[in-house]
Amino acid sequence: MSLVLELPAEYGFVLVAATSTFFINTLHVLLTSKARKRSGIKYPVAYASNELAEKDAEAFKFNCAQRSHANFTENQISFLGALLISGLRFPVASAVLGAGWAFSRVFYAIGYSAGGPKGRMGHVYLPIETVFIL
Repeated sequence: MSLVLELPAEYGFVLVAATSTFFINTLHVLLTSKARKRSGIKYPVAYASNELAEKDAEAFKFNCAQRSHANFTENQISFLGALLISGLRFPVASAVLGAGWAFSRVFYAIGYSAGGPKGRMGHVYLPIETVFIL
């Protein structure tokens, strides 16, 4: 027995929004790698110690970049699931909300990596709300 699934004509927009998350992940990798190099923290250490981060601004920024990347990967799978499923019924709305989520995550990554927790606050609510709406 086979199943035929008919996708809406606009579903390609949903796939573009979904694909953008892989580029956002690459942005996170670049930001984290840059911060790791500046801080001098060697692999396999995932985070600078609290003591070092309190004394060294570059170590603190590295921790922020790492946390921003971790937050992205924690939210990406839920977002993709919601986007791809909701896009079957509401492709245009899902694509628009997905693009909003993606742009917000770019600003979140740059802001949090550069300015710590205060740098993320202007964009933190859109991603959370978007997943619930989808």
